Amino acid sequence: MGKVSVGLSMSLDGFIAGPNDGPDSPLGDGGERLFAWYSAGDTDYEMPGTEMVFRISPQSAELLREVDRTMGAFVTGRRTFDIANGWGGRPPLGVPTFVVTHTVPQEWVYEGSPFTFVTEGVEDAVEQARAVAGEKDVAVGAASIAQQCIRAGLLDEVHINLVPVLLGGGVRLFEHLGITPIELESTRVVEAPGVTHLGFKVLRED
Repeated sequence: MGKVSVGLSMSLDGFIAGPNDGPDSPLGDGGERLFAWYSAGDTDYEMPGTEMVFRISPQSAELLREVDRTMGAFVTGRRTFDIANGWGGRPPLGVPTFVVTHTVPQEWVYEGSPFTFVTEGVEDAVEQARAVAGEKDVAVGAASIAQQCIRAGLLDEVHINLVPVLLGGGVRLFEHLGITPIELESTRVVEAPGVTHLGFKVLRED
């Protein structure tokens, strides 16, 4: 069975989006700075499931392509889904996507839809995603979903694309985790233009 991991671009002060994020400004005020490294190189990178092509560094391209090869399913939250307007029906990883929600948006339920709406909580969503992913990994998107996975002991790995900027406010990735320390083991540090890619294993007691 594959791993459950979160991988997001983050500012040095811990934000994955700026203040006032919403459908009209998905990354919030100043949040686009977190993705400047997607146009900071000379190597083409095609995002799976989309027609988007970015120009990034060779180091970043190698890492992202490795993620693409190993990813089998995606779990995200309803707020992120709504802000992205369902990515126009084409989720960015190009894999089956499970959306944790309280109510099912019926307009997105149709034959061949890449989305499965899960109303029984994040544990159920991860279980369904793992069943679909098989031996591949499950990616977790959205801060609230990542936090719920950490609290539930479901998260295996954390991957941070650390951008050298201080946003000062917005959506924090690591929040509402309680006061008990969560131990991590560093597994990767990749320096690239405009970003440092960090990998960690979440250590849990047997």
